[in-house]
Amino acid sequence: MAGVTAARTVVAQLTDPHVTAAGSLLFDKVDTAGFLQAAVGHLNGLTPRPDLVVATGDLTNEGKPAEYERLAALLGQLTMPLVLLPGNHDDLVAMREAFYPPPDVGDALGWHHVTEVGPLRVVGLDSLVPGQPGGRLGPERLAWLDGVLGSSDAPTIIAVHHPPHVTGIDHMDGMRLEDGDALGEVVERHPHVARVITGHIHRAITALWHGTVVTTSPGTAHQVVLDLDDGPARWSLEPPAVQLHVWLPEVASLVTHTSYIGDFGPTEPFD
Repeated sequence: MAGVTAARTVVAQLTDPHVTAAGSLLFDKVDTAGFLQAAVGHLNGLTPRPDLVVATGDLTNEGKPAEYERLAALLGQLTMPLVLLPGNHDDLVAMREAFYPPPDVGDALGWHHVTEVGPLRVVGLDSLVPGQPGGRLGPERLAWLDGVLGSSDAPTIIAVHHPPHVTGIDHMDGMRLEDGDALGEVVERHPHVARVITGHIHRAITALWHGTVVTTSPGTAHQVVLDLDDGPARWSLEPPAVQLHVWLPEVASLVTHTSYIGDFGPTEPFD
């Protein structure tokens, strides 16, 4: 592309695959493992290839070892580096047994990590509260984040499963990040936070929040129905997707694209 003089960095995000054990379907209807297989193939086939994949939680549906065994086999087919975060459907003990352990930052911090990718830093936050659908970070994890953000002014993506803000989908907002405002106070002190990326809601959502942008990615399988009128919780098989967070060095900016997974026919020139 004319005018581009430096490489672009692409951080891909997949979320909420809800992988079940072999021989079972989610809700007795949804082949979540098959959907994740398609997502992996989609990511491997992208041009340019993502530099990193971040999986933002609800990796399995019930947090069982057999589910993580299946998940690990599927994600092991990715041809680029991968970092994981737990969601409220995950179990840290089973997750640690199936995957690499996170950096040793202390048991109270759970599955936190920092990954350098090109000019970007990706900071993963563990918001899991065992047995609860909502999330929480707590003072110790927030203090750790404040220190990490203060140690470098590199453009930073914070990844966390639970959105820290109200989305307007009421039944999901009741299980968002409990201390989202406290996270926001930390973020406001560090203007180099270019994005907060989340999962949990199974929809593409964008919000301006505490001086940065929060994006939520659709799930790789089923989606939460868009209901802004306080209706009952429902799901649908709207098209699955991943998100691509692209650092554009020519304008020193991060942009987010939603990339839908599936065969939508051949591409055609406008002319």
